[in-house]
Amino acid sequence: MLDRLREWERRTRPADPAFAAALAHRWAELPDVVKTPGQVLGRFGVGCEGTHGVFPACDLACTPCYHSRDAKRVRVDGAHTREQVERQMATLLRLRGPRAHAQLIGGEVTLLPPDDHAESLLIMRRHGREPMSMTHGDVDDDYLDRLVLGPDGRRRLDRVSFAGHFDSLMFGRRGIPRPPDETSLHPYRRQFVARFARLRRVHGVRSFLAHNMTVTPANVGQVADVVREVGAMGFGMLSFQPAAFVGDDRRWREEYRGGDVSADAVWAQIERGAGTRLDHRVFENGDVRCNRTAYGFSVGPRWYPVLDGADPRDLRVRDEVFRRLSGIGFAATPRPLLAVKLARLVARHPRILAVALGWAVRTVRRVGLRPLLRHGARPVTFVMHRFMDAVDVAPAWELTQQGIVSDDPRLRETQERLAACHYAMAHPETGTLVPACVQHSVLDPKENAVLTVLLPMPTARRRDPR
Repeated sequence: MLDRLREWERRTRPADPAFAAALAHRWAELPDVVKTPGQVLGRFGVGCEGTHGVFPACDLACTPCYHSRDAKRVRVDGAHTREQVERQMATLLRLRGPRAHAQLIGGEVTLLPPDDHAESLLIMRRHGREPMSMTHGDVDDDYLDRLVLGPDGRRRLDRVSFAGHFDSLMFGRRGIPRPPDETSLHPYRRQFVARFARLRRVHGVRSFLAHNMTVTPANVGQVADVVREVGAMGFGMLSFQPAAFVGDDRRWREEYRGGDVSADAVWAQIERGAGTRLDHRVFENGDVRCNRTAYGFSVGPRWYPVLDGADPRDLRVRDEVFRRLSGIGFAATPRPLLAVKLARLVARHPRILAVALGWAVRTVRRVGLRPLLRHGARPVTFVMHRFMDAVDVAPAWELTQQGIVSDDPRLRETQERLAACHYAMAHPETGTLVPACVQHSVLDPKENAVLTVLLPMPTARRRDPR
């Protein structure tokens, strides 16, 4: 009995010691340039993670495409996926600690048989990861049913997270193989959200949905409309990626570098669609030259930030969150356990209640009680993520591996951004982590060339002429 009480006391401590240690290590390894008051890495999370080399193939064609030339020549193999996910998650657990968000990503995740897809998600969760499946969104109800239900018909996944990538630069989607513009894709975006609403209604499976969109000069002028329309569909996150010269150079059709797809220009389009200024310095995820994030919520047609960066009182709330709530691991902690952790935290630091109450009162005043009661509040996060060009990443990474800081301003900036990368991938064979831009620019081509031999696409048999 005494041992049970000790175990309960340990499990309900507000901060997980292993997670707190991982956060401290993450903060220590960050370059000074990103150690800002709003930096999330090392204070609240260790960053995002992703898989690689687990299912490179995709059944759509995109311009641009961040996969290497050989990606579509690798067959999807469930056993290979499960084995690689297991090994990569074990490495992430060892190097990044017990809690993180991780993306099940490669080519198109729904090319995986549903059983292998589900087992991969469960493997990730067993390693303390909160998984998100990355898809082009061309999926049907039958696949999702077979994903969340086991062969015995019983529910095996209580919740799922999916990121659906929709933009007019993607070719081959069922029903609209060559979309003329972003507006033409709105019915498909709504259909995607409706499928997960059905999962909740029919099977009781909760979901979190993100919307991804690549931005080039061809569609940057449509970003604001996408924000307005898609923001009301039920997605919890809207993410935009200005195109970079990464991956298959056969699909580089435009001059991606220009004022109209710069970070400031794309963010301005997002703000225009949101109908308000989006302060991306309140919370920072790595280097703001790579990532801009605005956390908030929608009440009816209007969006509000969770914290107002112009209000010193809200910034003190942020500082209190970093000071007191760090190390808890909200996403991966079961709700009953989380409630006990928070109760113990409040008992130890009762000032937290006063801080939380002050924030709640200010927020209700900003939004208005009547709109809140009428519409409720729905969390919506805006994100912009800028990949870097391979021509910069390759030499910058080589210098970093040699311990050399470049004298060239462009390469030095690239090195700084890589050092602060929010998005890492694991290499069990070397026991190391690499930034995603390095994976796509430097390592994917070699990796996929090997996989074409290990997992070649099946070839059609020639008909016997006799």
